Amino acid sequence: MRLAENVFRKLPIFGQCPDECNWENLMRRRRSTGKFAFALAALFALVAMQVSAQDKPLKKVRLAVGTSFLNVGYPMDTLPVTLGYWKAEGYDVEVLPVGASLQALQQMVAGNADFGQVNASVIVQANSKNDLPARIVMGNGVIDWSIAVDANGPIKSVKDLKGKTIGVFSLATGGIAYFNNLLRANGLDPTKDVELVPLGLGAPPVEALRSNKVQGLLYWAAAIATFENAGLKLNKLAGDDWRKYPDYSLSAMQATLDKDPAMVIAIARGVAKATVYALANPDCARKLHWEHYPATKPSGADEATLIKWDLNAQQAQLDSLADGFKLGGGKLWGAVDPASYDRLIKLMFDAKLIDKPIIASSMIVNIPGFFEKVNDFDVKAIETDAKACKV
Repeated sequence: MRLAENVFRKLPIFGQCPDECNWENLMRRRRSTGKFAFALAALFALVAMQVSAQDKPLKKVRLAVGTSFLNVGYPMDTLPVTLGYWKAEGYDVEVLPVGASLQALQQMVAGNADFGQVNASVIVQANSKNDLPARIVMGNGVIDWSIAVDANGPIKSVKDLKGKTIGVFSLATGGIAYFNNLLRANGLDPTKDVELVPLGLGAPPVEALRSNKVQGLLYWAAAIATFENAGLKLNKLAGDDWRKYPDYSLSAMQATLDKDPAMVIAIARGVAKATVYALANPDCARKLHWEHYPATKPSGADEATLIKWDLNAQQAQLDSLADGFKLGGGKLWGAVDPASYDRLIKLMFDAKLIDKPIIASSMIVNIPGFFEKVNDFDVKAIETDAKACKV
């Protein structure tokens, strides 16, 4: 060390600044410079990693939704795209309206979709009747179906439906299972006393009820809200306990859960975040939906009326999502209470909708700590963003 010090002292720089450039100061500066260089190198490495992550291609994911029209009533499935929740997790999710819940299940079975947003009854039937390993990933909503009838018409109770024709979205729609059970509970035979006619969505069911081609409409709450928006005055018949059963659920095949559990968690987390956001500011959710899906904006009235219509339709879904949260324990978004699905299975078995009962836990996602991981986000921050309508 002494030799090195002597050598450095002979350099011209020491003759120019003898006070500042002594050996001790030089070594301190070298040590300081070394630390700075190390920190700078670490910073560059971190930035490089972030850039690399951003440049990494997003993984393609397909979500099949049990509907033919992605209107404002599906915020849990559309808002994650609009708000970039799934993109931030590394996924490019395509949300596909494919018809009824049965069609969504078929898309998963065929490998055309990774996830399905479907009626819980369809998952029960898949497991019980067809031994298909379809799994409940999230419990989103509750049974919010009803039979909408003319408020000024002769039908006042379920028993009055005998001999009537009822319009449905399709003959594969999930609500038929609950409807048949309700008929049996009121002494009616679903195979003889009531006729079902598929009508789809939009104007056809409205016109069918107006013209008396059908005397009732069996649909979910958000759809019935659109019928009311169209001017129908409706009374709604439903089972007293329907909202105590789980219904609309995010689902996936067991092979998907086994292959990529991290993806399943990420997709479910996006749904949970979107649900929190929409509940915190429904009108902002409506605005974002119109902006991202302009073709779904209703028409035929002034702006204020259109807003009222879509908020009415959306609120029906939000009410179901809020009740679903309570049904799952009220602590974790999407959490599944096996007991509630066991009740649904019993209802379907008693109504002869399935041939054999199954254990609910066998058809529920089995990833350790799944719902805790799904809910690993700042709820308050999401609510704050929503109230500010911040994207």
